[in-house]
Amino acid sequence: MRHSMTFCSAMTADTPSSKPALEPRALLQKLQTASPTFRDCKPLAIRIDTAIMERFPEFEKKTLRSALRMHTASTRYLKAMERASERFDLDGNVAGEVTEEQRAHASTTLKERFAAVAKQQRAKREEEEAARKKEEAERRKHEKLQQLVSKFGK
Repeated sequence: MRHSMTFCSAMTADTPSSKPALEPRALLQKLQTASPTFRDCKPLAIRIDTAIMERFPEFEKKTLRSALRMHTASTRYLKAMERASERFDLDGNVAGEVTEEQRAHASTTLKERFAAVAKQQRAKREEEEAARKKEEAERRKHEKLQQLVSKFGK
């Protein structure tokens, strides 16, 4: 399981070409362990990626970008952005504000996401209902045929 993975022993190389490939989820777990801002899913300071790279030079930029994208696209993070007025640095200190436009964007993204999920669920229910009706029609057809065979097949 990824939770038991040790990061320090896997990241001892200094050269970029020999950096081990740390998965974005594992990188996020390390950030959650090291930072109250990530652990509590608070809005991130603008350009926090620079501070992360300074503190964790063993991270690959590409993997960090993927991890940050996963984190900031999560429903939990978007809900925090929707309610927040402040952004935070790695240590949990206030490091800027969340603008009304950013809160509105988070809210719109959540509404669109929930609408898409509801649409998928509705389509799935309709599909299941259509399949159930088809099965029922087939069963009735089969019963009618059996009745006809038993009546005229003698």
